[in-house]
Amino acid sequence: MYKNYIYNTSTEEYDYSGVIDSVEVVGTQEANGNTYFEFKTLTSGNDDNNPLLNVNGERTELLRDSLGYLVWETGAIKFTNNDFSERLLNEQDWGNTYETLQQGTSEFIVEAGNFTSINSHRYAKSNPDGTLLPGLDNIYYSDGVGFVYETISFVSSNIPRIQRRLDSYSVQ
Repeated sequence: MYKNYIYNTSTEEYDYSGVIDSVEVVGTQEANGNTYFEFKTLTSGNDDNNPLLNVNGERTELLRDSLGYLVWETGAIKFTNNDFSERLLNEQDWGNTYETLQQGTSEFIVEAGNFTSINSHRYAKSNPDGTLLPGLDNIYYSDGVGFVYETISFVSSNIPRIQRRLDSYSVQ
C-alpha cells in the first residue's frame, strides 16, 4: 500500500493527502508470447480529482521482467536496474521527458521500513534546444520488494509536488 503526500508551500512539508494506492499481483496473463504479471491498483481518497495523483478506482497493468527491465505488454520499459543510458519516455511540443538510472545503491527509509534501493531520475528537456528544466523526480526500487518511493514534479519547479511512499507490503 502506498500513501501519497502533497507539498505544503506554507510549511514546506509534505502533508498526507488521504490518497491510498493499494497494489496487488492478482495473477498472470499471456500476451505477445510472454507471461506478464497482472498488477491491480485500487486508488481511493482522490475525491478532489488532483491530476497529479491516480484517479479513484481500479486499474490493471501487465508487467514482466526482461533481463533487468520491467516491461509493459506494449514493450515499453517502465524501469531498469542495469541500463544507465538516458531513456526517452515521451515527446511533447514543449519538450521531452527522460529517465536515467543512477549509479550505486542507497539506503532509503519510508513508512514500510529501510530499503537498499536503486534510484532513477526522471526529468525534462525543452524543445528545440534541449535545455534541462528544473523539475526532477526520483524513483526508488528495492530488490525483492519493488517500487518503494517516487516524487512527482512540475517541469518548471525544483520542488516536487507529490511524494508516493510505500506504507506497508507483503511479499509471498
